[in-house]
Parts: sequence; C-alpha cells; structure tokens
Amino acid sequence: MATIENVSPLAPAAFPDLPEIGGVKFASGEAGVKYSGRKDVCLITLAPGSAVAGTFTKSATRSANVLDCQRKLGSDSAAGAAFFINSGNSNAFTGRAGEGSVQAISKSIAEATGLPENRIFTSSTGVIGERLPHEKITAKVADLAADLSAGGIEGAAQAIMTTDTFAKAATATIEIEGQPVKIAGIAKGSGMIAPDMATMLVYIFTDAKVEQTLLQTMLSELTNVTFNCITVDSDTSTSDTLLLGATGASGVEITEIAGTFHDALEQVMLELSHLVVKDGEGATKFVEIQVTGAANDVDAKTHGLAIANSPLVKTAVAGEDANWGRVVMAVGKSGAAADRDLLSIRFGDIVVAEKGWVAESYAEEDGAAYMKRDHLVIGVDLGLGDGKATVWTCDLTHGYISINADYRS
Repeated sequence: MATIENVSPLAPAAFPDLPEIGGVKFASGEAGVKYSGRKDVCLITLAPGSAVAGTFTKSATRSANVLDCQRKLGSDSAAGAAFFINSGNSNAFTGRAGEGSVQAISKSIAEATGLPENRIFTSSTGVIGERLPHEKITAKVADLAADLSAGGIEGAAQAIMTTDTFAKAATATIEIEGQPVKIAGIAKGSGMIAPDMATMLVYIFTDAKVEQTLLQTMLSELTNVTFNCITVDSDTSTSDTLLLGATGASGVEITEIAGTFHDALEQVMLELSHLVVKDGEGATKFVEIQVTGAANDVDAKTHGLAIANSPLVKTAVAGEDANWGRVVMAVGKSGAAADRDLLSIRFGDIVVAEKGWVAESYAEEDGAAYMKRDHLVIGVDLGLGDGKATVWTCDLTHGYISINADYRS
C-alpha cells in the first residue's frame, strides 16, 4: 500500500495485534479501481453455519450494494458466507449498471469459493455517480480466493480505506463458561460521517455462536449508542454498511442480549466508532459532548448532535477558542426542549455557565488553556429532566476543505 501522508494527529501509535477468529479468512489485493500502488479490494469468507447481521444507511439514494445486502440478510447460514469490499468507487447513483456490477462480482465470488450468491455480501466505497469498473475486480477474485488466510485482517483493513489516514481495528477477548471468546473488527471512515445506521464501512467478527435474529437485535441496539452517535460533517453516506459475522467456532453459545458478550461487542463497536472520528478529514481534536438533564433521551441526543454538527462550534474548537456562546446557540437551534435560565455548560471539569449566565467562578484563561487539549469534553445540562446522551465529533479545519475540494482529482 502506498504511504499515506499527513496521518491524523489523533491516530493510534500502531495497528493493534488482532487475534485470529476461527472460521474467518481474509485476502486483499490491488485491482486499480481508482487508486494505483495500493490495496483496494478484499475478500472475507466465513465458515458454514455462520450467522450474519447488518445495519445500513437509511439514505434514499443508497447504493446497489446496500440494497443487495439488505435483501440477503437472514438467508440460510449452512453454506457459510463471504464479504467483499472495494474502495475508490461507491457504485452509487449508477442505476441498472450498479445492479449489474453487484451481480457480476457476486457471481465471480460464487464461482471462486463455491458459496451461493445469496450469501455473498458486497460493499463499495468512494466516488458517487461513476460506473464501477467491475471487470477489474472480477479479474482479481480468483487470486483473492486462492490467497485467503486467517491472518490477513490487517491487509483487509488497508484495502477498504479511501481518504482515511490510518487503518482502523479493535478487538476484545472475554471468557464465557471457562472458554475464551474473541471479537475483532475493522472499519473505514473519515468524511461523509453522520451515520443513520452504522458508519461508512465496518466488519466485525466473533467466534461465538449466536442465532441470527438475536445477533441482529443486539447489533441494532448497540449501533444506536455507538456508530449512530458520531459525526464528522453531518453528511450521511450512500454506502454505510456494518456487517457482523458470528462463526460459532469457539463452541460458546450466546442466548441472551445482555451479558459479558454484549458488553464486549459494545466496547469494540465504540472503539471503532471513535477511531472514525479521530480520523475525521482534517481533524486535530476529538470532542465528546455529554448532554444531561434533557426532557428525555431523544431530546438529549438531538441537542448533542446539534452541538456536534455546528460549524461554528467545530471551528471554535479548531481555533482553541473557548466560545461557549456557540454551544448556547446550538442548543437553542436544535428544536428540542430547552430553557435558557436552567442551562449550564462545562468544559471538562470547568463550569463555564450556569442558570442561564456565565458562572461567577469561570475564568477565561482557564477555558482557553483547556481548549488546547486534543481530547475535549463539552458538558451541557438542560435542567429539565433525566434525559441523557453522549455523542462524539471532531473539529473543523481547513484540512477538511482541502481534502474534499480535490476528492475526485
């Protein structure tokens, strides 16, 4: 893969050491869909008996790949499954040609792996509105199938990147009934991030045995408190896809939503969602917005996203300006219930405003010093009820403009 310049200052020091997940194999390679000199396709296979769950964008212009995956969810798991991803072209807004590309790729993978086409889930990410040159992809499928290995997950994480500056992964290993159960996931996402389901592209794997409807219920619930609580730029992609595969290779069966496995899966999903925000296009600050005291949880999330998506709040953060008035503005415009005279705001542990006015204890120099950190917490209490929510975002810098102004060139 070509070296990526200007890696996000919020990036982890290194790609994590991920465990092999029994029943899952990976292969990645170069098809030249858009990029040259870097991986842009990957194939992932899951053993027979694997359950697959997914959440997807609610965009009215979602891609042919997303629509195809939605139709296939819940299909028979006896034959196993495959995930295929290409970067550089989203295969979105391409009409019947897009559907034809999905069919051609699925057929090629079926022939190379022996899997039925209804168990092949494809994803495409990149430029919208350009036909996918699927012939470049199908020409590589046989090589990918021959290259499958249990240790190829890092290459897969690299292959799904577009404007990302680093490959993203997270893992957890827990013990259930005296047996280790492993979870590992990869993600891509940097811009066009305001998910309404999951986030750009995410693939998570576990060796636990989980029945498909239970797996789907768990995934949908956890999506709402992880990936659906992040935003970089308020834009929702046409291609957002999150797929979760459970192979059962550990022999440990999960029969309830709550419990150790649920918590470990949430940890992995939350870490992946945070990595996407930390790689937000041009980002230099990671921001957690904690909303409490709202009339209800829905209102709390509405307020949180209004703050997180405000260009004025985000540019103030980028400029390290402790401009709490912009937070007040964002709360007021959100449309959710608020009372000016009950509102309080804090930056970290610093009380900035309370009871609708600047706090007597607040010193501007304290706020200014806090804003120089690269991880920030903005707290807002509405004083109206017990509603609460936490959302995550990043700052908005000139880097975001530079990246997106040149995206198709």
